[in-house]
This record gives sequence, structure tokens and C-alpha cells, in this order.
Amino acid sequence: MVDVVSNVTAVEMSVEAIKASQIGMKAIAAAIAISTTAFAAAWAEMAIGSAAVGATAENKDIFGLVLLLTVIPETIVIFGLVVALLLIF
Repeated sequence: MVDVVSNVTAVEMSVEAIKASQIGMKAIAAAIAISTTAFAAAWAEMAIGSAAVGATAENKDIFGLVLLLTVIPETIVIFGLVVALLLIF
């Protein structure tokens, strides 16, 4: 009888460990989704920003277009956030 109780306890602990592992893997996947999109957006903004400053220095009339092009990579991070929230919940 003692063996049955210890086996049940071991199974319950095993199920809890699996649930904790699944939550941890979800958190890691969400972190990867956010971090990769954030790094990609930062790299894109670096390239676009340097070109935008040079273009604006030559022609001040294109500032609105340059500002729009600088903001576009931020949508990538929003998509990463949506994916991360879908993974967590």
C-alpha cells in the first residue's frame, strides 16, 4: 500500500514538473519573439535613421516622408508583442 501512495505522489510531482516546464518554455518562446523583433527593428532604424538624417540635411522638404519611414520598423516589434502574448495566453 505504501508503494501505491509513493507512486501517486511521484506522478503528481511529475505532472507539476511538466506544467512548470511548459510555462517556462512558453516564457522563453515569448522572450525570443520579443527580443528578435526588437533587435531587427533597432537595426533597421539604425540604417534608416542615418540615411534619413543625410537626406533631410540635403532637402528639408522630405522630413515628413523620412519620419514615416523611420517609424515603420516599429510595427515589427508590435507584431512580435502580439506573437508573444499569443504564446503566453
